[in-house]
Amino acid sequence: MSVSPVDPLSANVGQVAMGSMSPEQIEKLKTYWGVGQPPLERFLCWAGDFVRGDMGISLLYRRPVAEVMAERLLASLGIMSAAWVISGLLGLALGIAAGARKGSAVDRFVTSYSLVTASTPAFWLALVLLMVFSVWLRWFPVGFSVPVGVEASQVTVWDRMYHGILPVAALTLTGVSNVALHTREKMAQVMESDYVLFARARGENLWSIIRRHGFRNILMPAITIQFSSVSEILGGTILVEQVFSYPGLGQAAVQAGLGGDVPLLMGIVVASGVIVCAGNLLANVLCGLVDPRIRREGR
Repeated sequence: MSVSPVDPLSANVGQVAMGSMSPEQIEKLKTYWGVGQPPLERFLCWAGDFVRGDMGISLLYRRPVAEVMAERLLASLGIMSAAWVISGLLGLALGIAAGARKGSAVDRFVTSYSLVTASTPAFWLALVLLMVFSVWLRWFPVGFSVPVGVEASQVTVWDRMYHGILPVAALTLTGVSNVALHTREKMAQVMESDYVLFARARGENLWSIIRRHGFRNILMPAITIQFSSVSEILGGTILVEQVFSYPGLGQAAVQAGLGGDVPLLMGIVVASGVIVCAGNLLANVLCGLVDPRIRREGR
């Protein structure tokens, strides 16, 4: 933020307004936004307050950072959780279907789709969904998390779900690829193994082989990939929320970055790091529950 070309005063006050201010008023604004204060000094002041449980005051919202983050995180968790769960289950199912019949039409379709979506930016897909389903077909609202002009007390759960369909779809369609590709590769290895060959010789059908031999072997890699994708979902949410004007944590991060709101941006960075680390920790714990060998090695 200190080396950024963004000038907090110009971004938030405006050149015209600054031209009509006195030098004393401009100095007060510079002090308020921390302009000219050494970066190390600013960081040490922030870190000292943070370890005491004080995340500071948002310069844009004029409210405690913890309050702003709690409010925005609650809105983001809905679309993040839905996209994470749906993409994980869909990716697992597509990976199993492709790996179980390697070289088939299903395998070629799943592989092609996953490779294309893996290289497709989530914000670009969000723009396409917005243009097609909101502007052309008018099936979904253009943006926001609630209907415009409706009081908060009158907003229903369905209203929030309805406004979250397109953001969830954008994150889900791009989040499927990693789980599907890794699951497909692992499933293909299982289907080419000797014990699956013996199972076929015993007369087991494809579903029985997948259920008894394939699922337990692909479950641990799928869990690891799925929980490590928390960072990708979180990163995609930042831009997707900006496209749909969704008032979540991602949009707050963009506003804080463009507006020079260092306390809010630092709080969001810390919260994002905690979420990603928690996802990786849960992946390790669940892998230990699934595979007893990992628990024995840990001891």
